[in-house]
Amino acid sequence: MTTAVVVGSGPNGLAAALVLADAGIRVRVIEAADTLGGGTRSAELTLPGLVHDVCAAIHPLAVATRFSQAFDLAEHGLQWAEPPVQYSHPLDHGRGAAAYRSAEKTGRHLGGRDGRTWTRVFGSLTDRFDTIADEFLRPVLHIPRHPFHLGRFGLYAGLPASLLARRWHQDEARALLAGLAAHAFRPLDALASSAIGVALGTAAHRYGWCAAIGGSAAISTAMIAAAKQRGVLFETGRTVTSLDDLGSVDLVMLDTAPAAAADITGDRLPRHVARAYRAYRHGPGAFKVDFAVEGGVPWTHEPSRHAGTVHVGGTFEEIASAEAAVARGRMPDRPFVLAAQQYVADPSRSADGVHPFCTYAHVPAGCTGDATEAITAQIERFAPGFRDRIRGTAVCSTTEMSRKNPNYVGGDIVSGSNDPLQLLFRPRITLHPYATGADGVFICSAATPPKAGAHGMSGYWAARAALRKVETAT
Repeated sequence: MTTAVVVGSGPNGLAAALVLADAGIRVRVIEAADTLGGGTRSAELTLPGLVHDVCAAIHPLAVATRFSQAFDLAEHGLQWAEPPVQYSHPLDHGRGAAAYRSAEKTGRHLGGRDGRTWTRVFGSLTDRFDTIADEFLRPVLHIPRHPFHLGRFGLYAGLPASLLARRWHQDEARALLAGLAAHAFRPLDALASSAIGVALGTAAHRYGWCAAIGGSAAISTAMIAAAKQRGVLFETGRTVTSLDDLGSVDLVMLDTAPAAAADITGDRLPRHVARAYRAYRHGPGAFKVDFAVEGGVPWTHEPSRHAGTVHVGGTFEEIASAEAAVARGRMPDRPFVLAAQQYVADPSRSADGVHPFCTYAHVPAGCTGDATEAITAQIERFAPGFRDRIRGTAVCSTTEMSRKNPNYVGGDIVSGSNDPLQLLFRPRITLHPYATGADGVFICSAATPPKAGAHGMSGYWAARAALRKVETAT
């Protein structure tokens, strides 16, 4: 029987294990941490009874993919919950904007010409998003099965966010776009800086920005249960430093950062691949603060109180300035902050009127400063009285982030810079992104297409590539 070892148990490693085991391969997963799940773990970080997500929090692209359709994780307990407001963007003086499941409803709330433009841009993509998502949740360089739909998406996705934003005129709609685009951890005037924002914005209208009931750990728990059902074995608390640690095995799937993959593969890796992996560019970092908040966050923008995700940073111009500063390695006074209120969709995460509130700020890679006050001040700016409601905090710096999960180099939670070259080619320039060049060894982390997220699609495609290798050999 063909044997395989998966190094790393994040959602991509687990997806790879599932695909291989489902094909009849004997699979073993080895995880360096004491618990499985990688970026999909949850814990009581602040107060007993409050469930916080350790990293991945909201999952707009995880609910309808080739992987999710191939494996019924609901059978193993995974359930999704959707907030009344998908995401929001508060502005000063109680102003702001909110995105709803319907592009038309979002447009109506924006109102006027800006609302009609939002409906026209995102509504046209929403109707085609199933086929669009299937195209971009895979290596970029492929023969598209739906070129017209993908081309329509590319008309917006290829633009700098600053250029796309010119379609709107009021602060509210422009800010709503800025919050989406900032997920790329890129300057908003950079080429293709709209891509991730357009994808996520359309996903909100098509699938919703869902949270896993009980915490993001429910995703990995369901995947682990499905894998065990297929005979996959798991080992925790063991760090793999070399292929020699694995013994005789036919396939190796590395759910690791590229540099770590080079270290593990050693002399078996072709020199040009090793150079490319070590030159892989990581992006800015994330500084995370989890709060226990009594009564919830008192946003002056009412719809933000009902949003699963809140983008905090002010106007488009303010966010553009903050993201540009981070890209230059400078900590902004008012950073962009992404806030997750999963309890709005999943009340089981709260206890006794106290709610878990997850925030992280975009900071320079490897930032050694403490961004707790900057984050708190940004929330207080749009939610006066927030400080008085805090009952507990848990801080995770970029250093701590990368220590807990070595794939997050320098606190880079999206596993690689989203510059145009790495959007096309990651983790190196090749038509075969999952193959390392070492016989039987594949890389399956979020440093490979289609990038970060709890969707598991990097692991899915890497495992499919490994299966083709096995089929060719037989």
